[in-house]
Amino acid sequence: MGLSLTKILYMCIISVMNIIEIKNLTKKYEKITVVDDISLSIQKGEIFGLLGPNGAGKTTTLMMLSTLLKPSSGSAVINGFDVLKNPLEVRDSIGMVFQDPSSDTVLTAYENLKLHALLYDVPMKEIDARIEKVMTLVELNGKKHDIVKKYSGGMRRRMEIARGLLHEPGIFFLDEPTIGLDPQTREHIWQYIESLSRNNGMTIILTTHYMEEAEKLCNRIAIIDHGKIIALDSPKNLIASLGGDIVVLRGADAYIDENKLSFKVQAKKLDGCLKITLKDMNKNLQELLNNAKSVEAVEVHSANLNDVFLHYTGRDIRDENGEEETDDED
Repeated sequence: MGLSLTKILYMCIISVMNIIEIKNLTKKYEKITVVDDISLSIQKGEIFGLLGPNGAGKTTTLMMLSTLLKPSSGSAVINGFDVLKNPLEVRDSIGMVFQDPSSDTVLTAYENLKLHALLYDVPMKEIDARIEKVMTLVELNGKKHDIVKKYSGGMRRRMEIARGLLHEPGIFFLDEPTIGLDPQTREHIWQYIESLSRNNGMTIILTTHYMEEAEKLCNRIAIIDHGKIIALDSPKNLIASLGGDIVVLRGADAYIDENKLSFKVQAKKLDGCLKITLKDMNKNLQELLNNAKSVEAVEVHSANLNDVFLHYTGRDIRDENGEEETDDED
């Protein structure tokens, strides 16, 4: 039986909506697999996050999607263009902010942006107006003629976001966009990202190991570890999948006599404590504590994305990341 016209139209709409299609994407270096058979679809206008510890494969994935690295196998289609067959068209479709600063510090912000505009063939008569527009967006227009080496870390990050937007891409890649920034600047960057999606319909893919960042910004999150996607859903659904709140029993020998409980719990040992997922906290907490042994301290909190990571990997995502330096905003 042939497909109905309605079904054909529906399939066409779904195809158009998925602005990024990734199938079995893999990157290997000799015997080391950095990205391991990733497949996912990202819809137009979505803020999509790759959440995971340092070394999980997030940046490598972004580098392949932006044509800066060739996959070992698999495929990726960006805005209808294959990253291997149509790299120039892919680059025209995307903007990118790298994890490490990539602007020229001996040039002014204006000179950095004008150079970027020329590389992307922005019409000469439009360059100044576009620079004005993006520098105003990131609240740096009054400092566009300052040399970049005089910028704070937060100002430089904002300028690089402006640079990535200059050629008006439909897709924006952000690799750890707020790493090393103070909390106030981080909030500002979050506001810019949200406004780009809300007001411009831009598709945004960001990598992060900040759970708060992923939870606040992203429509969906792929939690990635050792190059594999281990969970994929909205932040709300991922957290809800744990089925309860979290009780932390601190103490090297802390344990629960589960045979005496009238309900089931999920418990994991981690760094001198016992983390327990508990359903119906108000009803069951007292019984749980009555059957706890060798406990030095108790903490209770609502489940979060770090707890999701722990559930799937058996370790805390924060243990996988070193201390970070912050750079104050001017």
